[in-house]
Amino acid sequence: MRKLLQSIVVLLALSALSGCVYQPPMSQGNLLKQEDLDQVEVGMTRSQVRFLLGTPMIDDPFHKDRWDYVYFLKIGRQDASFKRWVSIQFTDDRVSEITEDQELGPDL
Repeated sequence: MRKLLQSIVVLLALSALSGCVYQPPMSQGNLLKQEDLDQVEVGMTRSQVRFLLGTPMIDDPFHKDRWDYVYFLKIGRQDASFKRWVSIQFTDDRVSEITEDQELGPDL
């Protein structure tokens, strides 16, 4: 009986400690400064956009005329505290449309 009680206590202690694992902040994607994003204008070339914003997070081979810049910051086990998604559309290798602040999924 005593060994069973000790085993239960050890299992309860291990299960309680398993929930206390540290999770560091996780930052994913391209953190874009608003000043840099404000400089992107319709008519700019791809290389000018890449110079200002960096390499896009998503360079989709199925949508070659769209670059997506996605960023989110997740601290610990909480939902993402900061999210941003910017899409840039190109026509004839020039910026034709800039779509800012699109909605990212709530499960991030």
